[in-house]
Amino acid sequence: MLDNTYANVKTMPALALRGLVCFPGVMLHFDVGRKKSIKALNAAMESGQRIFLVAQKNVYDEEPGGEEIYDIGCVARICQILRLSDNSVKVLVEGLYRASTVELEDNGSFLTARIKKCEIPLVKNRKVYLETLARKIRNEFEHYASKGIKLAPDIASTVASNDDVGFLADFISFNIPVPVDDKQFVLEQLNPVTRAKVALELLGKEAQIIDIDRKIGERVKTQIDDNQREYYLREQIKAINFELYGDTAEDEFEEYAAKIDKLAAPDYVKEKLNAELQKLQKMPHGSHEGTVVRGYLDTCLALPWGVYTENKLSINRSESILNKDFYGLSKVKERIIEQLSVYMLNPDIKGQIICLVGPPGVGKTSIAKSIAQCMGRNYARISLGGIHDEAEIRGHRKTYIGAMPGKIINAIKDAKSSNPLILLDEIDKLASDYKGDPAAALLEVLDKEQNHTFVDHFIDMPFDLSRVVFITTANNASTIPAPLLDRMELIELTSYTREEKFHIAKNHLVKKEVKNHGLCGRTLKIEDDAIYSLIDFYTREAGVRKLERTIGALCRKAAKLIASGEQKSVRISAKTVTEMLGKQKFKPEEILEKDEVGIINGLAWTSVGGELMQMEVSVMEGTGKIELTGSLGDVMKESAKAAVSYVRANADKYFINPDFYKNRDIHIHATENAVPKDGPSAGVTMVTALVSALTGIPVRRDVAMTGEVTIRGRVLAIGGLKEKTMAAYRAGVKKVFIPKANEADLAELDKTVTANIEFVTAENVETVVLGALAFPPESKAEFIPVPEYNKEAATISQ
Repeated sequence: MLDNTYANVKTMPALALRGLVCFPGVMLHFDVGRKKSIKALNAAMESGQRIFLVAQKNVYDEEPGGEEIYDIGCVARICQILRLSDNSVKVLVEGLYRASTVELEDNGSFLTARIKKCEIPLVKNRKVYLETLARKIRNEFEHYASKGIKLAPDIASTVASNDDVGFLADFISFNIPVPVDDKQFVLEQLNPVTRAKVALELLGKEAQIIDIDRKIGERVKTQIDDNQREYYLREQIKAINFELYGDTAEDEFEEYAAKIDKLAAPDYVKEKLNAELQKLQKMPHGSHEGTVVRGYLDTCLALPWGVYTENKLSINRSESILNKDFYGLSKVKERIIEQLSVYMLNPDIKGQIICLVGPPGVGKTSIAKSIAQCMGRNYARISLGGIHDEAEIRGHRKTYIGAMPGKIINAIKDAKSSNPLILLDEIDKLASDYKGDPAAALLEVLDKEQNHTFVDHFIDMPFDLSRVVFITTANNASTIPAPLLDRMELIELTSYTREEKFHIAKNHLVKKEVKNHGLCGRTLKIEDDAIYSLIDFYTREAGVRKLERTIGALCRKAAKLIASGEQKSVRISAKTVTEMLGKQKFKPEEILEKDEVGIINGLAWTSVGGELMQMEVSVMEGTGKIELTGSLGDVMKESAKAAVSYVRANADKYFINPDFYKNRDIHIHATENAVPKDGPSAGVTMVTALVSALTGIPVRRDVAMTGEVTIRGRVLAIGGLKEKTMAAYRAGVKKVFIPKANEADLAELDKTVTANIEFVTAENVETVVLGALAFPPESKAEFIPVPEYNKEAATISQ
């Protein structure tokens, strides 16, 4: 049936076959729907009814080109064309010979191919080998057909009556349901013997597939029978449960199954929950194990799997919320707005964990709630103070009696979303004992590389925490474990200044307490001087909690007067405060009435704000002893020794007897002896007080100072400048000496403070000494005390 009259290279219309391979000597019919393919058929009918049929590699490709079509195809003769509609025809072709593509072109209407007929190599095998190979193919085909495959009668007869191994390979490969790429591989084998061996492999593989398919079918049938049996038994159990407990048990199982099916959780979660439900169905009603499983299912189903709240961030709205809720804290609010801006531009950002550090009562928890409101996220709070059991974070194994999930999973459940804002309150107060270290358990929770697969011991399945916004609070960052601190970004909230407390009380606390006590603006008026009196004389704290309670006490007094009918309205002034609350609890900080020798105003930072701390130095006859009193800490004692060393080294500069340390005792005392004190910032204060005491020159009463001093007189930076300068302002100080290194911190000070206090920066303690001592009018600008004024001091030093 082969046509040997063709030239070596020919050009003819080409048609790309989808899911089909045409073989020489085989009749093939197929439907044609693509316009280019129909035009190619029409062109072939007009030019000898010859067409080049070649398979395309991707059946979904509507416009296959050169790279998407195999190189070897089959030249066929068009036997019949039946038009089904305007856009579809049915064609019958007969394969003639193999051909390879020399060039494939698209002329715009259809594909044309320049092809070359494939030369079939001469078979050199002995005739008996070919007969044996043909018999092997026929036997394998009969084995394949015996598997119950439905084949047309003419196929089996054609195979049985033909001895050509090449034709048998083509004919069998065409008629068995093997993949297109396998058929194409057979077509590309030009050697008939090789082609026959490939066909044998395909027949063997198809026979194995049929056997496996039959086994699977039998197994499925058996499984269906088992399912029918299980269904029958379940119906019986349902009837028994109905008689024993009514229909509640079965309703419960169906309800659990429906909830699991609706759960927007990963497949492994549903599989585990369904497995637990199957266990529950097999357990006796009311058993202890059943109660454990019910608790587990209820907890897992209550979790917000796949539930996320949409970010509703607006920077202008966030600024408005923060300014409304908080007075001052400009640096803190600016940092929060920056972070919210990042979340607005990249909602999927992970690992941004903020730690708000500050003294009690400054609004750390309230800030976290306001951030949740700004972001439009659900809010949950976890108190970590005193937690010492790792299971509090990671949960207990559900097999234990009274087991429950940890605080993290409980917070997620309470927040009802998988991306809430969770506040980890008082993270610096975590403890540890033999039950484990909860801080170590929090490492996974706060690590962006790990928390997407956080496993609670009770749930025992990974839960994604990567979209949760964690905010932590602490009073002291130094007590937070280093690995935890490394995962967080600190934002410090300093204590409120006097002016900030006043505005917070006036704009927030007074209104809140007046409303809580059933009063209003017409029945109770608290004047500004009354609020200042509460701040100065009845509270001493970093935050405003005690101030709020004190305002509440005033409101209760006023409510009593109004409720008893004694007064219709109450107006509270500073004088009224003393009458209502009794004597003042704290004395005001005031500077001395006159300049004194050896007494100087130092500045100290405490957890409740800044304080004016007076330092006194007294010089006496003795043997060179140095006495330090006033509950001084180790660092402060070392600062005193450094100050004495500096004065000794520079005694000549200050006209001090260089041997004063041999025949004079020095007593350095910090006032308020009951209050422990420590830190290096009193160094310049001690140096100035020592020089004053040893020279007899008084210190100006309206100056204060702070700064660490070295034995060479250098003044180093200190902390807490904002609180210290506010204390100086309250006490009436007019000039404050600060380290040169703290000059940049002046921009953060309260405007009221900078308007009323002159700040002098110093790199060397000599600048502080010259500016703080009250020299006689006739002395020079440099340190040269006049003999008449320094006579007594000189006598003491000799």
